[in-house]
Amino acid sequence: MSGPFGAESTTEDVLEGVDLAGQRVLVTGVSAGLGVETARAARAHGAEVIGTARDLAKAATALGEAGVDIEVLECDLASLDSVRACADALNARGEAFDVVIANAGVMNCPFALTVDGFETHWATNHLGHFVLINRILPLVSGGGRIVVLSSSAHRAGDINLADPNFEGSEYDPFEAYGRSKTANILFALELNKRLASRNITVTSLHPGGIQTELMRHTTPEIFQRMVDSSSQSADGTPSEPVKVKNVPQGAATTVWAAFVAPHDEIGGRYCEDCNVGEVEDNAYRGVRSYAVAPDSAKALWAKTEDMVGERF
Repeated sequence: MSGPFGAESTTEDVLEGVDLAGQRVLVTGVSAGLGVETARAARAHGAEVIGTARDLAKAATALGEAGVDIEVLECDLASLDSVRACADALNARGEAFDVVIANAGVMNCPFALTVDGFETHWATNHLGHFVLINRILPLVSGGGRIVVLSSSAHRAGDINLADPNFEGSEYDPFEAYGRSKTANILFALELNKRLASRNITVTSLHPGGIQTELMRHTTPEIFQRMVDSSSQSADGTPSEPVKVKNVPQGAATTVWAAFVAPHDEIGGRYCEDCNVGEVEDNAYRGVRSYAVAPDSAKALWAKTEDMVGERF
């Protein structure tokens, strides 16, 4: 599927003439970068937006500087207790959401285990969102949408369900990030299948290469690996370097998937540059086949339930 928008489209390009009045939207990670811009764009077009953030003071500052007035709930995705408390608070209100956007994440962090004993990327980018979204599913309206931010960095590593915490292998921060981003795609694939009866569409996406606070742990060496991986295909064939996006361009695919893209064309799909990406194992674009393998998605779901100690 291709449409009128592309890599250089901004949030305002995508939402031009779109009235979101009456829609309720949940956005995780509204303390910087893409989360702030996503919340701003949705709010500017009439949506009621609820945000989550680990650091409420930081979120208040960032949103205030962007002129965004929304409510923000505390949710540290690296702590399952915090995630469950946030979900409980939302469920207690009982107010439905038309769109849930899993935007928050960490990238290229030094090795560490969370308070729950999980590798940081795996816990924050995958486990936290898995629990939060599953726990608030009763609040998602039939016909609604769930958008999960992944990355082209999923090409850096397939999931390793036998060793998610790097206990039996040497830790590599870019590979750890890549594994978690592959998990995001597989999670969206399996969740979309499970929610078909409610006509809720779940999609994953790559926002693009953007210089945001997410890059704060990225060393020059890791950055060069990222550049190299984005400017050649899997077989080593050089390609045109991917252009760096600004934040409104980076958040464009998110708002496109959340509010504009045809509902029945994006379910379970991986999107990039405001379009659905193709399955490509050699090209520098698109999604790797291992990230959209149904059997892997099902196995990831079962493993994740075991790790968090809950069945959904």
